[in-house]
Amino acid sequence: MTGNGSTGETNGSSKRHQVRQKAQALRQKQRKKDLRNRILLQGGIGVLVIAAIIAVVVIVVSSIKPETGSPKNMASDGIVIGKELKAQTTPALAAGAPPVATTTDPSVVHIRLYVDYLCPWCGQFEKTNMEQIERWLNKESAVLEVHPIAVLTSKSQGTEYSLRAANAAACVANSSPDAFFAYNELLFSNQPEEGSAGLTDDKLISLAKKAGASSITDCVTERTYDKWVQAATQRAVNGPISGAAIDRVEATPTILVNGKQYTGALDDVAEFKAFVIQTNSETVATTTPSPSPSAEDGEESEK
Repeated sequence: MTGNGSTGETNGSSKRHQVRQKAQALRQKQRKKDLRNRILLQGGIGVLVIAAIIAVVVIVVSSIKPETGSPKNMASDGIVIGKELKAQTTPALAAGAPPVATTTDPSVVHIRLYVDYLCPWCGQFEKTNMEQIERWLNKESAVLEVHPIAVLTSKSQGTEYSLRAANAAACVANSSPDAFFAYNELLFSNQPEEGSAGLTDDKLISLAKKAGASSITDCVTERTYDKWVQAATQRAVNGPISGAAIDRVEATPTILVNGKQYTGALDDVAEFKAFVIQTNSETVATTTPSPSPSAEDGEESEK
């Protein structure tokens, strides 16, 4: 009995030992499986995190537009136009380079305009006075310097029309400077109301073509000179304004004649003519000047 009892106990102990070993082996196997799954999970999360970081970096980098130098023919932040509406050519400036003040013949009236293409008062001045200014240009008694700036960018239902139009003007100045005068006129004759969405990019491009400019499609749609326009605008509104009696541009249009600001009526061609003639008589500095704006020019324009 005793011997049978000892053998039963031994067999029972052996079975329990085997069960414990099997259970331990199963636990070790499960721990290895859990560890492997955890490593795979953490690795997967790591890959996802890295992918997310890369995606964010790509989005941020693609949204950061590199600063662009000035367009050609606008070294002063403006384009200078003379006889036969031909533009003075200047090289493009490197990004961050300061503008170069325009040097003009002191015997020739220098008319400088700071305009926003959404500004209704700019449109009023241009429509009233540009025909007379064109006559002066063709007589070589004046040069016109146009500075497109964007101070009303937020006034076009989120389309940034002021900035887009100024960029388009810079595109024309860069590729087809002799078409700039006509394009400037077309932008004002087709001027949208302040507070509206403004003209589409396609319309800006079609007007450039109508003005005689070569294709500016990529320049307009990619908004090549946006950052330059913004920088030029800041230079204008912060000052100083080279060769001017004012410190900075405080409103559009800002109209300078030989550096002196015109503050008269924007829709009175006679008043503006009188101001130009008077200012020219005060500043002419040569004994053999080129033909200057005169009262006769005014009479001619009224015929």
